[in-house]
Amino acid sequence: MTTTLETPGASTTLPSAGQPGGTPAAGAAAGAAAARSAGASGVRHLVSITDLDRDGMLGIFHLADAFKEVAERPIPRVPALRGKTVATLFFEASTRTRLSFEAAAKRLSADVMSFSASSSSLEKGESLRDTVETIDAMGVDAMIVRHKSSGVPSQVRAWTKASVVNGGDGQHEHPTQALLDCYTIREALLDRTPAGETPPEDLRGMRIAIVGDVRHSRVARSDVLAMTALGAEVVLVGPRTLLPPSLDGWPVKATPDFDGVLDSLDVVYLLRIQRERAQAALLPSMEEYHERFGLTRERAARLDERVLVMHPGPMNRGVEIAPEAADLPSSLITRQVKNGVLIRMAVLFHLLGAGGPLPAGAFGGTESGGGADA
Repeated sequence: MTTTLETPGASTTLPSAGQPGGTPAAGAAAGAAAARSAGASGVRHLVSITDLDRDGMLGIFHLADAFKEVAERPIPRVPALRGKTVATLFFEASTRTRLSFEAAAKRLSADVMSFSASSSSLEKGESLRDTVETIDAMGVDAMIVRHKSSGVPSQVRAWTKASVVNGGDGQHEHPTQALLDCYTIREALLDRTPAGETPPEDLRGMRIAIVGDVRHSRVARSDVLAMTALGAEVVLVGPRTLLPPSLDGWPVKATPDFDGVLDSLDVVYLLRIQRERAQAALLPSMEEYHERFGLTRERAARLDERVLVMHPGPMNRGVEIAPEAADLPSSLITRQVKNGVLIRMAVLFHLLGAGGPLPAGAFGGTESGGGADA
């Protein structure tokens, strides 16, 4: 059962952990140090994708592989986190991330408490800290935090005994989106591996273009860190006004020439363009953006049939991507959403369950009787 908390909450502005246009690792060093410090007391968090190294990411992928079988059952639920409570604290609008985390927690038999800023006492002036400490006092085991200000999930760790997962903070990071993106690419590569050949473990040999508003994108920052850690070559594509002003610290190349790199790509990853960018004179118009940087019908026709097309959602059809391109056989956009639940199940189990590899037959059965919430 999902419980909506009428809990006081307030927006706050904290120092940015990753300033617009900064490196993808901006603030990550401090975040990783804090995570290591927290880990000494037995509490684990996922605030930055740098909280996981390559082997850590692969471990999450292997857990997600194990949960695939669970998702295909008539009753897709196991008692792995029975007795645990997961709270979703979203101070910013979300559809995919919030529902995905809630579905993941329920499939693991955790109880879910859902905080909604719009129906809380946000307007009454209570601080973010008081909100977090109020929910912590209810005995939650994990908090999924999304906020418009960079650095909030990192700060929340100091106010709670629960594990904290970053559900997206300002222009800083979105680590579970990066995990599900990399997992989805890896899964597509596994599907293509001929029988008898060794399937790839990571993304080595892949050339990935991240196209769009990279400068303001938390998804791009986390994806760059995750994809390059897994061996991929990443190129950033977009108008110069929406690319980082400096690539110091970015293990990538950048170009404003989409057509110049299109034929060399294995993955086209399109970022959502916010209409306020055009209003802020960062773009001439949405129509011109589509012509120069969108995956148009003509560009889609140039792609090899093996080139993967991705988008974190929500899509602006006719801006980042032509309607026909979104529905290509090689489009992974819907699969990204599906895999988001698996990855978030894996993350929650890693933080709150036994962690590490699953023993054989760990999920040989489902919950019985009334143990599963309807």
